[in-house]
Amino acid sequence: MSETKPPKVALVTGAGSGIGRACALALNAAGWTVVLSGRRQAPLDAVIGEMSCAERASAVLCDVCDESSVQALFEDIAGRFGRLDLLFNNAGVFTAGVPLEDLPAAAWRAAVDTNLTGAFLCTQQAFRLMKAQHPRGGRIINNGSISAHTPRPNSVAYTATKHAMTGLTKAAALDGRAFDIAVGQIDIGNAATDMTTAMAQGMLQADGSVRSEARMDVQHVADAVVHMAGLPLNANVLFMTVMATGMPFVGRG
Repeated sequence: MSETKPPKVALVTGAGSGIGRACALALNAAGWTVVLSGRRQAPLDAVIGEMSCAERASAVLCDVCDESSVQALFEDIAGRFGRLDLLFNNAGVFTAGVPLEDLPAAAWRAAVDTNLTGAFLCTQQAFRLMKAQHPRGGRIINNGSISAHTPRPNSVAYTATKHAMTGLTKAAALDGRAFDIAVGQIDIGNAATDMTTAMAQGMLQADGSVRSEARMDVQHVADAVVHMAGLPLNANVLFMTVMATGMPFVGRG
């Protein structure tokens, strides 16, 4: 009789809502054991309650801006599962849409701490675990954005962090190559979540007009992440753009 392989283990940060929620649900449905992290317990528990196989899911509180909190998260994963096969660096924040000169320095730092430093801290811990585990290696998927390519008006902090995420992805992909660690990025445009409701109502465009923008079902993002995650480690989607077809991206400005 052949031995049944245990489910692969995935960590989704910012899993309590939006894209993180959708991807955690999709990974669980695809057979993964999923660790959901976030700063509040109730939303994480609610997502687990929606899962098709809640026995293969657990919630761990973590503030990705806090190095000791991230370290504790990965120690918990290593202690319970002995390995990590997928990290989805999804936790992130928007900043208020204000002119560059009016953005408070504290808001800039909050965006950098969450969107960039948080992803770095999680990637660093994932590298350590993935290099040491047997068999070694794993996959990291970073949640980039259309803003990793082209900014919206009044989005300096968010845009800067998402451009920097692309650099983190490329550097980590290079540094992980020799250790069977595949790193890629998914750049998402206008997925329909609570955070993007304003897009349907009207968004400031580069020409100064305010227009409603097309959105797409967030399930399409989740399906894309499951596809990226399911590849063998000798294949990698380095960058993927998934966007609402009718959104103003190509030709923006």
